Amino acid sequence: MWWGRRIPTPFLGTAADPSIQSAPTVRLSRGRWSRGVPAGKVAPMQTTTATSVFIAEDSNALRARLVEMLSEVDGVDVVGEAETPEAAIAGILASRPNFVVLDYQLLGGTGVDVLQAVRAKTPDTVFIVLTNHPLLQYRRVCMAAGADCFFDKSADFEKVKQVIAGLRTV
Repeated sequence: MWWGRRIPTPFLGTAADPSIQSAPTVRLSRGRWSRGVPAGKVAPMQTTTATSVFIAEDSNALRARLVEMLSEVDGVDVVGEAETPEAAIAGILASRPNFVVLDYQLLGGTGVDVLQAVRAKTPDTVFIVLTNHPLLQYRRVCMAAGADCFFDKSADFEKVKQVIAGLRTV
């Protein structure tokens, strides 16, 4: 089972701050999923053993790249996408995914706005911040708001896939 497992330490450090050593405890829930969900929309929930992922990213190209990359992992389904904090909050609360891949900068707000709005309501969800702002002050703010991982888009893009695939098999 996945309950109470820790994210492996190698997934926490980035080129911006490789000194992070402690791994936060994460809890995952059973997946609910569907395919082919357009940005800002939420898939109807269906109980399954698949791992569900919600993507909050303001760049259409990067969202498409994330969906393509995650489609390579067996049993992983993207249940929704959003480019604004409001759409992300609504989608995450409606779909209750196992994982959220969250950009720091969204249209009309930040990923921190999303974390602050949904973290307490979705304790079983793993939040992965993937950003072009890898500086330590952004990492600290995101981790304080409830992020489980913080990755630099330039250096750590593939680590999102590794974390999701790795925690699926734990």
